[in-house]
Amino acid sequence: MSPLDGKRIVLGVGGGIAAYKIPDLARRLSEVGAEVRAVMSESAAAFITPLTLQAVTGHPVTKGWPGAAGSPAGGDAMEHISLARWADLVIVAPATANLMARLAAGAADDAVTALCLATCAPLIVAPAMNVRMWAHPATRANALTLQANGAALVGPARGAQACGEFGDGRMSEVAELAAAAAALLSAGAASLAGLRVMVTAGPTYEPLDAVRGLTNRSSGKMGHAVAAAAIAAGARTTLINGPGTPPPPPAARVYNITTGREMLAAVEGEVDAADIFIGVAAVADFRPGAPRAGKMKRGANVGRAPAISLAANPDIIKTVAARDPAPFTVGFAAETGDLVRRARAKLRAKKLDLVCANRIADAIGGDSSALTVVDQDGAEQLGPGAKTILARQLMAIVARRYHAKHPG
Repeated sequence: MSPLDGKRIVLGVGGGIAAYKIPDLARRLSEVGAEVRAVMSESAAAFITPLTLQAVTGHPVTKGWPGAAGSPAGGDAMEHISLARWADLVIVAPATANLMARLAAGAADDAVTALCLATCAPLIVAPAMNVRMWAHPATRANALTLQANGAALVGPARGAQACGEFGDGRMSEVAELAAAAAALLSAGAASLAGLRVMVTAGPTYEPLDAVRGLTNRSSGKMGHAVAAAAIAAGARTTLINGPGTPPPPPAARVYNITTGREMLAAVEGEVDAADIFIGVAAVADFRPGAPRAGKMKRGANVGRAPAISLAANPDIIKTVAARDPAPFTVGFAAETGDLVRRARAKLRAKKLDLVCANRIADAIGGDSSALTVVDQDGAEQLGPGAKTILARQLMAIVARRYHAKHPG
C-alpha cells in the first residue's frame, strides 16, 4: 500500500510557467490513492485553467480569495479554514519568488497564502523562478524562514529555464514531488517537544598561514536541514555552524566557528544541556601543526614546496559519546566504499546511537542526497531526495529511537 493511500492533499498552485505540470502531479497523487484538492492564486489562472484541475481531481477548484466571486464554495468565507483542517499535506507548487516572500511574511492575501497560514498540516514548497531571482539574498532568506517555520523545500532543480537562462530555479519534476510527499507522510510526526537538540554543520577551516588553510566542500545544507527539522519537531535547537555556509535557520541558537578546536569548545560549552546531539559537520581530521603568522612566500623556492606537518584534530563525535551521561548521539559518515560496513564500524568504535552514511559524490554541496541510517540492529535507506525531506525522515527516526531509549 502506498503511504499516500487515503491521504488528503491540497495543491496550492502559484503563478509560474511550471503550473502546467500540476495536473500531472495531481494525477500521480490520485493514482496512488490520495484525495487531491486544488487551490489557485489569481495569477496561476493565467497559466492553467481551474477547469483542467477540476477535471483531474474531480473537485471544484478554489481560486483567488476564499468567498470571492467565482469561488466554488459559493461565498463561504471560511473555505480556506475548512481546507486547512481537511488537509493531511499541503504542496505549494510552483512557488514563485513572490509567493515565497508572501508565505515567509505570513501574508494571507489570497487563497493559497491563507490556506498555508491556517493549516497545521505538513507543508512542501517547490520553488520555481529565474536563476537570478533564486540566488538573490532576499529569496534565500525567505527560503530559510519557511524552513525554520516547518516547511520542507523540494528543489529547485538545475537546468534550462523558460526565460532562456540556465541554472538553479526549475521546479522539481513531478515524480520527485510525489516521492517527497510519500516520504514526508510515511515519516510521521516527529515529536521532540521540550527536548534540547544540538547540531553541528558545515566544514571547518584550519589555517596554514594568514591566507591559506585546509578545508572541504561541505555546504552545511544537510546540517541546516537537520536543525530546521528539529525545530519543526518542537525541539530547542542549538546549531554549531562552520564557515562559508548559508544563513542558518532563524529559530536556532547559533554559534559560528572556524576551526575544529573552536567547534569542540562550542560543543563542550553547551552539550551538558543537550538531550540529542547530531554531528553533521565535516570536521577536518587534521590541521597544520605549525601555522604561519604571515603569508608563506614563494620567493627563491620556485619549484620547491615547503614541508607541512599535520596534527590530529579532536574527534568531536567520539568525545560527546564518551560523556557520562552522554546525549543520544547521531553521527554522519561520508564514504566512498561499503556504506553499511563502514558506518557500523564507526557506530561501534565511537559508541554512537545512530550513524547516517552517505556517498561523498551524493552528499557534498547539493540540495539532494540519500542516507543509510545504521544502528546495531540493521540499516534503513532514506532517499534519494531533497535534504529537507531526508532531514524530516531522519528526525522521525531519531525521535522514535530516543523515546524508546528514554521511555516516559
